[in-house]
Amino acid sequence: MKVKGLLLVFCFILMNCRPQIEENCNSKSFIVTATAYNSLAYQTNSNPSITAFGDSLKPGLRYIAVSRDLLDSGLVHNTKVKIEGFDSLFIVKDKMHRRWRRRIDIYMGNDVGKAKKWGKKKVNIEYCIPVRDSLP
Repeated sequence: MKVKGLLLVFCFILMNCRPQIEENCNSKSFIVTATAYNSLAYQTNSNPSITAFGDSLKPGLRYIAVSRDLLDSGLVHNTKVKIEGFDSLFIVKDKMHRRWRRRIDIYMGNDVGKAKKWGKKKVNIEYCIPVRDSLP
């Protein structure tokens, strides 16, 4: 009986430890093409550690760049994003060149091998647009 109770408590803890996007929001999801990038000059520009939003990149951070059409869909700077295949959330910290559509680029630090191994995949992403309280 004690084992069964411990299992229930353990399951409850696991359920609540999964990454949560926001509460009080309108959930959105899209299928996008996901690639990976590194903070290296030949992949970005002459200042590869600064994003298009002006944020600093450091290996180990869970950041993504998004195509500009997704910015128009509410996937804006500092939005938390759940990416299919990952257990933790990513944060929008960069934007991609205007030529890309329905695309995200996952930041993988300086590990070019890891980025190449990821390749190019179609994945589902989920994020929330906060619900604004209406004024009285």
